[in-house]
Amino acid sequence: MTRVIHTADTHLGYRQYHSPERQRDFLRAFERVVADAVEDDVDAVVHAGDLFHDRRPGLRDLQGTVAALRDLADADIPFLAVVGNHEGKRDGQWLDLFEDLGLATRLDATPHVVGDTAFYGLDFVPRSRREDLEYEFADHDADYAMLVSHGLFEPFAHADWDTERLLTESTVDFDALLLGDNHAPGVEEVDGTWVTYCGSTERASATERDDRGYNLVATEEGTVAISRRGIPDTRSFRFVDVELKEGEGVERVREAVREHDCEDAVVVVTVTGDGEPVSPAPVEELAIDRGALVARVNDRREFDEEQEVEVTFADPDEAVRERVRELGLSQAARDVDETVRASKVADSNVRDSVKERIERIVDDGDLEAFEDAEPAAEDAPDDVAVDDPVADESTDEGSEDDPQGSEPASTDGGDTVRAESDGATGSEGTPDEPADDADEQAAGTDSQSSMEEFL
Repeated sequence: MTRVIHTADTHLGYRQYHSPERQRDFLRAFERVVADAVEDDVDAVVHAGDLFHDRRPGLRDLQGTVAALRDLADADIPFLAVVGNHEGKRDGQWLDLFEDLGLATRLDATPHVVGDTAFYGLDFVPRSRREDLEYEFADHDADYAMLVSHGLFEPFAHADWDTERLLTESTVDFDALLLGDNHAPGVEEVDGTWVTYCGSTERASATERDDRGYNLVATEEGTVAISRRGIPDTRSFRFVDVELKEGEGVERVREAVREHDCEDAVVVVTVTGDGEPVSPAPVEELAIDRGALVARVNDRREFDEEQEVEVTFADPDEAVRERVRELGLSQAARDVDETVRASKVADSNVRDSVKERIERIVDDGDLEAFEDAEPAAEDAPDDVAVDDPVADESTDEGSEDDPQGSEPASTDGGDTVRAESDGATGSEGTPDEPADDADEQAAGTDSQSSMEEFL
């Protein structure tokens, strides 16, 4: 029997909503997964990509990652991983460094056997290069074989990767595909092989309303069992959905906010209905006064006539932010505005910082970032492709609204999907839309100026 934790999309280093505390939350979630692995004495931790949110993580996130991986190494628990689209670089990968340090194994076309299972890896591959893929894997003599990969695989929502072709042309018969990229968990069966997403460990988008967690995968007596475990202590999100009736406006929205415990939470207010336009400033100000870590208001309704909207000038910076939101700028333009006006980037570095942000968007193939946004829309990601898997300034990929009626494949209580030789089927699951995958691996400066000091 082999028991592993299957996790992915940890997005370490993601400064969601420009909040340092949210950046720390992503590391805390990964540390919780590692702590669970040590406590449960699993045989391995398998990571299916996007360990980091981008290809140049900061020193503190690197130090935190190394410390967590050392905890696994001290417990003799191997860390097996592949490279995702967010962290992928043209030359050496961070996983290569961790492997050199004896803290990780970068999976590839050769088997890495743990217990009775051979694990293989397939890094994220841009769509433009998938037609040339030859699914050739070295032989193994283990009882089971599993492929770890990163991408949007069929039959899940937003899929662009042909799973049947992979399984048909592969030189190895896989019992399961352990995947990353979709931020919602799900389990499906394709040609007798279990295909599963474990979901992200932190909410990288306000559309990710379900609890975060990871999968437990176990093999025994001809079966593959997949169960879900939640991470209970992730940052609280308060989703305040307000449908305004005719004549109702900002005060009704503020009333709805008062009905929620905002302390230390990310408060996301979504306004619909036939009421008046709602200025985000007074609503966000109320949530912050009630202890919220972050507050965001999404009012994307269309109005035929221009109407006066109340704006508070108690905080000049907030008044500027309010006006920027109303302009309907593209995400790229908002990134430039944040760098030039709102960030703490030194004046001498602003030009290079702006150039770097624009190059990153172009490298990721996210040309939609240059299109005008809805006025007052505030949920675009900092550097994520899509409006995936992450967007409201919060995603790794921001994702669009969850498909209606979608449910996770399993529950926090550890409901199990068991694959047996008699053809038993698993529970269904529809993932959130993941971040738009880049058609090309990003270019750019891959070196970290602080790495010499770090090593």
